[in-house]
Amino acid sequence: MSAELEAAADNPLELPPGPHGTPSPALPERQRTCPVAPMTVPSGASILTAVQYHDVRALLASEHSSRERLCTPGMPRLAKGMSFEDVAKGVLMNLDGAAHAGQRGILKGLFTEQAAEQLRPACADIAHDLLDPVRGSEVDIVTGYALPLSSHVICQVLGVPPADYPRFHQWSSAFLTVSAASAETRAESYAAFQAYAASLIATHRSEPGSELIDDLIRAELDGRPLGDDVLINLLIMLMIAGHETTAMMISRGVLRLLLHPEQYQALVNDRQLIAPAVEEILRFDGPGSSGLLRYLTAQVELPSGTTVGAETAVLPHLWYANHCPHAFPEPGRFDIRRYAGDTPARPHLAFGHGRHFCLGRALGRMVLQEALRALILVAPNIRPAVALDDIPWSGDALNQQPIRLPVVLT
Repeated sequence: MSAELEAAADNPLELPPGPHGTPSPALPERQRTCPVAPMTVPSGASILTAVQYHDVRALLASEHSSRERLCTPGMPRLAKGMSFEDVAKGVLMNLDGAAHAGQRGILKGLFTEQAAEQLRPACADIAHDLLDPVRGSEVDIVTGYALPLSSHVICQVLGVPPADYPRFHQWSSAFLTVSAASAETRAESYAAFQAYAASLIATHRSEPGSELIDDLIRAELDGRPLGDDVLINLLIMLMIAGHETTAMMISRGVLRLLLHPEQYQALVNDRQLIAPAVEEILRFDGPGSSGLLRYLTAQVELPSGTTVGAETAVLPHLWYANHCPHAFPEPGRFDIRRYAGDTPARPHLAFGHGRHFCLGRALGRMVLQEALRALILVAPNIRPAVALDDIPWSGDALNQQPIRLPVVLT
């Protein structure tokens, strides 16, 4: 450990969130004076956290940055209870090297921009089906719009029959960060979803179709079909990643626009701003969480001048990196025109970087765009139903999101 990290270890600098889901007021000082330092996470583990944009990119791109090593016993976890490292050891996000490249190669062709565009009309229909019946009424953006919209879209992507949507939503909701479900309920929901995924796979094996699940069943890795255990874990990974993360971004994005009503009005007046607005929401609010832990298999020198030793668990903090003044002028200013025009801002890291760059980014962008498009059409004069200072937030420091966001759709 470098002298800088040793000094930080004597006085770890925690970063409690700011108001309305903004980064900690202490973040700029941390980025300036101590870009990599120890941090205690909800599991109780003490890990290193990188908060500068260029350091985070370097860690994500490093050949020594491992996800697979974190799946072994005794490694730190970000949160308490079940984690992706525990339940999906042999699936994409927890693999390195050739195994990771093989699974990613299979999925890469299924999550193209073209595939996302083909789903756009259906996504727009779902958004309007949720909003049109409650036009002029009060609705909770979180439970009445963001969660069901993202849930229905991912169900369509995976090939879940419409009749099973309610069960799917019930199981997946038990895994949500804001869920009050007990550890026992989460475990039961996970087991139920495993059994359901297995039956869904069996159905599609006997009655092949054209859904994503059929593409996965037909796929081969090293000349062999994927085993049911890999297929089940892939479905669970896609379900959770495509459900909560997208819903979180819709909820946080709507709240951010409510806090900046003049920018919401600009969207109403000019729909060409929807795409750049989504990019700024992703930068400012996305992914609403910290990202994924990495384990360094060798010493790494970072652009900030910090040396991080081998056999170290480090969190390249995506959200903090997106608020780094070394990369974004006035990072604390929310501006839906930041990514508009001929000279857009530096790429944000909401979808990560490097080998584990998010495969579902085109789908996520499309859903966010259509969520905003439907909202400004149905409610051009939307207003909060309660004071925005009173919006309850999740208590999870790693996944900050509104628990409820009641609005009036006018």
